[in-house]
Amino acid sequence: MFKLWASIKKDIKILLRDKVGLSLMFVMPIVLAVLITALQASVFDVVNKNKIPLFVCNKDSGQAAKQLVVSLQKSGHFIVIKSTENLNESQIAQKMNETDALIALCIPSQFSEKIKNKAAEISAKALTNFGIKDEAGALNKENNVSDKNLFFYYHPALQTSYRQSIEGGIYAAVQLIETKQILSALYTSLNEKPLPQDLEQEITSQQLKINEIPLSKDGGHLIPNATQHNIPAWTLFAMFFIVTSLGSNLVKEKVSGSFTRLKTLPTHYGLILLSKQITYLCVCLLQVLVIFLIGLFLFPIMGLPKLNIPTNLFALGLVSILCAWCAISYAQCVGTWARSQEQANGFGSLSVVILAAIGGILIPYFAMPQGFQYAAYISPMFWCLKAYYNLFLETAQWHDVLKNSLPIILISAALQAVSLWRWKS
Repeated sequence: MFKLWASIKKDIKILLRDKVGLSLMFVMPIVLAVLITALQASVFDVVNKNKIPLFVCNKDSGQAAKQLVVSLQKSGHFIVIKSTENLNESQIAQKMNETDALIALCIPSQFSEKIKNKAAEISAKALTNFGIKDEAGALNKENNVSDKNLFFYYHPALQTSYRQSIEGGIYAAVQLIETKQILSALYTSLNEKPLPQDLEQEITSQQLKINEIPLSKDGGHLIPNATQHNIPAWTLFAMFFIVTSLGSNLVKEKVSGSFTRLKTLPTHYGLILLSKQITYLCVCLLQVLVIFLIGLFLFPIMGLPKLNIPTNLFALGLVSILCAWCAISYAQCVGTWARSQEQANGFGSLSVVILAAIGGILIPYFAMPQGFQYAAYISPMFWCLKAYYNLFLETAQWHDVLKNSLPIILISAALQAVSLWRWKS
């Protein structure tokens, strides 16, 4: 025990001298966790709370075009900047630049007339199918469907998913106007008088609403947020980045001959590796504690969502220890195989970033191409993140914790075996 304690003290002194390694293990992950969470929270606010500037070039003076503009204003998602000028595309681009609008909508002339004619044709066909009329009115060839198409302009920097959600909102507003026109045409044909405004409002306002309920495995309703996703992810990133310190220290001992001298002492070389693992296990658990406390106390002060700690603290501690052991095993494996500190730092840092990318830290697993989803299984970060997410997002039970812990144990044991084999050779 005395030999182990002496070796641990030696490793602690070496670690404290490594200022760059300590900054990479603590400062960088903390900055990334705060920065990424703040950016994602602001993006969610843009989508859910903030209004988007929308430049509308309305070339039609009809009622349907006016209703569309009013509907977009009432939706609560847009700051509508209206213009009735007959602008071309270059002028619309200039107006978008002047108004800081990333999107623009152009309503063509005779849009309202085309909508009205199309609604009359549909209502006539419907009445014919009902047997109320003998035959439907002839289709007006001049009323080409493509003529009533809207023109949606967007800035090239706008992401596809964001653009499609905006298009969906505009399309829903157009559909509502078309539905009103068809209802009005049917009512007028049947009753020979206009559709009362209160009845039209009552019919169109009865829309089905969808209640979004996040459901965990135990039936609880835990609402996920950017903090719940990012804190576990960047905590793992911090753990695995100890490769820059542990791997470098192992190489330094090999190159300087310290490890050779240590092996001449009356002690087993496994004791030396064990002392390093205990030292860096404490470092990893300190990383977990620091980053979790930041999410718990600092994030609410910064206006970010607070981290919700899982109720099963023992399971959280067990998963944290296993993830830390996996990160230590990987760093130790890199350090034993590297021939120089440059190799350990270069390969270690690059490999951690690659494993984080394919493991779901940088990009969500479900958003990856299918081939990369299979590749994620070889990343130890994928299994560690899955175990953390089961606790933070799904309130997993013990059998879920053990099931997700088994791959972490197997990967860590394999890395330890490779490291020991390398040390013996």
